[in-house]
Amino acid sequence: MFVKTSNADTIKPFLNSFLLPRKNSHKGQNGKLLIVGGSSLFHSALIWAAETASRFVDMVHVSSTPDNHEIMLSLKKKWHNGIVVPAVEREHYVREDDAVLIGTGMMREGPESQEVRTIIKKLFTAFPDKKWIIDAGALQIMDKNWLREVKTKPILTPHQREFQTLFGNNLLPLGQDEKIDIIMRTAREYQIVLLVKCGYDIVSDGEKAIVIEGGNAGLTKGGTGDILASMASCFYTRLGGVQSAVLGSYILKKTADELYKEKKFWFNNDDIISGIPKTLAGLLD
Repeated sequence: MFVKTSNADTIKPFLNSFLLPRKNSHKGQNGKLLIVGGSSLFHSALIWAAETASRFVDMVHVSSTPDNHEIMLSLKKKWHNGIVVPAVEREHYVREDDAVLIGTGMMREGPESQEVRTIIKKLFTAFPDKKWIIDAGALQIMDKNWLREVKTKPILTPHQREFQTLFGNNLLPLGQDEKIDIIMRTAREYQIVLLVKCGYDIVSDGEKAIVIEGGNAGLTKGGTGDILASMASCFYTRLGGVQSAVLGSYILKKTADELYKEKKFWFNNDDIISGIPKTLAGLLD
């Protein structure tokens, strides 16, 4: 199945069951998301993901590693759209929130990476029923067999090199049909939802595959993957995994299409984060 930003009709099946906040709903009923990520080097990734999430869910909680402690204290003074959670309270929020995004901005090497491995393994073991979204640094240092411990299908958001690092398959030289076949087989084997970034995106739960086309080269900037993972995570607090991944991919690409009309390729992550709600509102209208 193909979904294209140039044809709005192709996304309609994924919007039909999109959940708007109910008129009589209360705080927390429209999604609660914990983001575990960031590092002493990639602290901005956590902010981009959190800023995106603050548009879509009722509660955004962010937590990082002890090595990132000073930056997190500084973040508490500057960021006012969510709650910064100390590491000692992290498991409480994993338990309470609807979904957890882990890996955004985390270190792939060095002493911090070993700590990240420990955090990921511990959380997967303690909370196998949680809705997990696994991104970036986590994908590059985790053991693929840990996925077998997770009972609720997690969403993984690798680009092609991260896919190779985790699963061993080099997608880069392959044609689209070959990529789809490998991605579907991998999703089926590990009981996961894959959102693989190949320029176009491929989403599969092992039973079906959806190719999302659109966007432009403005999305090559660092941080757009953090925004994508955050959107998929927000939708996953209330929707299914495939629907959440497809909507996240499509809306990001469609937002880039809209920004291109005004700015060509010269937009940044703040432009994208601000433009995403307008894109979704336009689709729902």
